[in-house]
Amino acid sequence: MDATIEARDLRKRYGRTVAVDRLSFTVAAGQVTGFVGPNGAGKSTTMRMVLGLDAPDGGTALVGGRPYAALRTPLRELGALLDAGAIHPSRRARDHLLWMAHSNGLPRSRVDTVLEMVGLGPAAGRRGGALSLGMRQRLGIAGALLGDPPVLMFDEPVNGLDPEGIHWMRGLLRRLAAEGRAVFVSSHLMGELEGSADHLIVIGRGRLIADTSVRELIAAVSGDQVMLRTVRRSEAMTVLANAGATVAATDRETVTVRGLPADRIAALLAERELPFTELAPHRASLEEAYMELTRDSVEFSAPAGSPR
Repeated sequence: MDATIEARDLRKRYGRTVAVDRLSFTVAAGQVTGFVGPNGAGKSTTMRMVLGLDAPDGGTALVGGRPYAALRTPLRELGALLDAGAIHPSRRARDHLLWMAHSNGLPRSRVDTVLEMVGLGPAAGRRGGALSLGMRQRLGIAGALLGDPPVLMFDEPVNGLDPEGIHWMRGLLRRLAAEGRAVFVSSHLMGELEGSADHLIVIGRGRLIADTSVRELIAAVSGDQVMLRTVRRSEAMTVLANAGATVAATDRETVTVRGLPADRIAALLAERELPFTELAPHRASLEEAYMELTRDSVEFSAPAGSPR
């Protein structure tokens, strides 16, 4: 099977609301592809169309070149976690996975294997209603891994996990990709994707905004920015602004500078005997890059000055 997810001109409307608007992209094998966008951008709807849970109004969603409905044993071809709460509260964790395994002709031994993989071996006998959010999340991940599929799709996989669990999940994503699988991850935590994703699909208002590698996106947003650290911030900002630079304070001693190379900045500060302790190219974070890309696509936002 070709380990890919492919969206071709996907469209979905709910009444007057266009949830997904002519969206096309490919999730390739051997890498973690992050799927990001503001609330209401259409991420969950897109994932549901990939799984055949929602029917597109136009276009197609393919797994390994075929619609999900055409997969004879879907758990062997695509493992997915969309809702960690999708377990009956009275059903035990192991029984939940046994039912999934039976429905796809998977051996019972695989259930115990994935329970150990996600750290739920000791909790296999607990009922769904007694599991914490983090444990339900791990159970959902176990279900996605059950068929040892070449394609995996996770919606907010670190939701409810503690710091140790987040670290574990980051490593799991990288390992799955290193094994040649296609790994598709929707997340609001840009810091987590920066540490695990190779590629990004960015959408806003249902439309594709960017389809790029994490490295290329950060480089594009970083541009020619230089980071300057000085105890005489205000004076340095005035000098650099008068020389034609665009300057912005980021904290009491740090300034980002656009429009002047580092050697020119150093020379200007030396001429006025303004000391500095750091002067280096500024590398934008993935969160900065994401905010820059999506600033015009946010449907709901707090007014300026509101507490964050």
